[in-house]
Amino acid sequence: MQYYKIVLMKKGSKIGEFEEIVILTVGVLGDNAYGVAIKDEIEDRVKREVSVGALQTTLRRLEKKGFLAAKQGATSPTRGGRPKLFFSITPYGKKAIQESRDVRNSLWDALPPGLINEIA
Repeated sequence: MQYYKIVLMKKGSKIGEFEEIVILTVGVLGDNAYGVAIKDEIEDRVKREVSVGALQTTLRRLEKKGFLAAKQGATSPTRGGRPKLFFSITPYGKKAIQESRDVRNSLWDALPPGLINEIA
């Protein structure tokens, strides 16, 4: 009989798949993580169409949960005087994506070798 260790995330730090993709994309973009750049990067890397509304809702939710921080950039005449809103991952956000990764790795490690060979 085999036993597998399952790692559960602490309550409140759970993130969904799209939230994880958004947080990771903010990390990939670094200082250039703003709405349009995040949308374009997700669509390019994940090959998944992203609506502006879904992305903005998710960014605000992640900010409210404390996973992302936002700061306004300089205003631009090409944007009608509106500033870009840049996002960064908070320490809490880094912890959440690490916990998410740990859970996924734990589940992958628990797969029977025969199934892993079928997947590969």
